[in-house]
Amino acid sequence: MASGNMKDIKRRIKSVQSTMQITKAMELVASSKLRHAKERVSQSRPYFNTMYSTITRLASVTRDADSVFTQKREVKNSLYIVIAGDRGLAGGFNSSIFKLGAAQMGGKNAHVLTIGKKAQEHYSKRDWPVLGNYPGIAETMKISDTHPIIHQTIDLFKKGEIDEVFLCYTEFVSPLQQDAKCIQLLPVNFKKQGGQTADKNGAGVLTEYDPSPEAVFDAIIPEYLYGVLYGAVVESFCSEQSARRMAMEAAADNAGEMIENLNLSYNRARQAAITQEITEIVAGSGQVG
Repeated sequence: MASGNMKDIKRRIKSVQSTMQITKAMELVASSKLRHAKERVSQSRPYFNTMYSTITRLASVTRDADSVFTQKREVKNSLYIVIAGDRGLAGGFNSSIFKLGAAQMGGKNAHVLTIGKKAQEHYSKRDWPVLGNYPGIAETMKISDTHPIIHQTIDLFKKGEIDEVFLCYTEFVSPLQQDAKCIQLLPVNFKKQGGQTADKNGAGVLTEYDPSPEAVFDAIIPEYLYGVLYGAVVESFCSEQSARRMAMEAAADNAGEMIENLNLSYNRARQAAITQEITEIVAGSGQVG
């Protein structure tokens, strides 16, 4: 009986050791990808900040009614671009963004455009209509990869098929913190900051736009949306790797603790088997005597 129990424990130890090797390997891979992803995040943020400040200056000299991108209309249909991961085993990374998306879409006639395999799988089983799927692009994302997504979005918005557009993604705050966020893309809304900007000496500088501020604004909005979407995908991918690294590290630690407990159980069963054998030998020798 004890021998059979020892075999089961030994089999479980080998199984857990095999699992721990996999989780440690996945942790190392995620750590390597995280380093590269953090570099991409740090490189994308200055571009977005510069683009945002430029377009904010433009918005300050235009009226909301001058551009199709700023005109507010009655909201009948909404579009949500949801960015999730291409793989699982990342803790609550994917579920967090899906919960946020569900909360934001509640009570609306919402449509979905997915980025990431997990988002594609999730919304294929839901009632919200899916207008497009873009799996497997996050890791090698380039700014040009955002063009078809933004072109599709702008086309639907201009035709009036979609009245507002939101972007749901996960912001990378630190290796220990990732925050799910949902921001509005269209219609764009920038805080008015006046028609002048300051130069290095603090003097007011009036910028002239050719052919007009409105024309320049409409031309630069797609570039702005490219940058926002690219930044969101890069942030989400970095967050995914960070979440997976933490999840695999926790799994490896749990596996190590489980192996220790199993080894303790194995030693106890082995000691019990030895004690039983000694007892049987002593009892047998007594009967012979």
